[in-house]
Amino acid sequence: MKLTAAEIQDGMNGFTGTFDYYRHITRSLVYTDGVQWLAENAECYWLIDLIASWQPKCRKDEMLASIQFWTLKVNEDKTAVAICERDTGNKAFQQKIPYTDFPLKEIKLYCAAGGPGGAMVLMLTSEY
Repeated sequence: MKLTAAEIQDGMNGFTGTFDYYRHITRSLVYTDGVQWLAENAECYWLIDLIASWQPKCRKDEMLASIQFWTLKVNEDKTAVAICERDTGNKAFQQKIPYTDFPLKEIKLYCAAGGPGGAMVLMLTSEY
């Protein structure tokens, strides 16, 4: 049974760190317990794939190579946009998504250097 937006938000609030890292198939990205929980419960492994797919470009940008601020904004018509920023208001790029059933109107994720084997670590904002 799929969780509601409120249940997903409440569930994410319980993550303040991680015990495990989950390695993306590209090996350039690992993600935390909170992101794993989100992907499973919101059925959004595609969001991890999207962020992982941008990592080669991010590594070429000095600021993005150390920290990235990702926002997914879902519109009423179920289209969305994923935005990567260097800092608040300093957009590096964005990707339009023609359809999503992601349950939240917006979510922010951080992606920071320092993961195992030099990988970037994708995390919930509460896990930073």
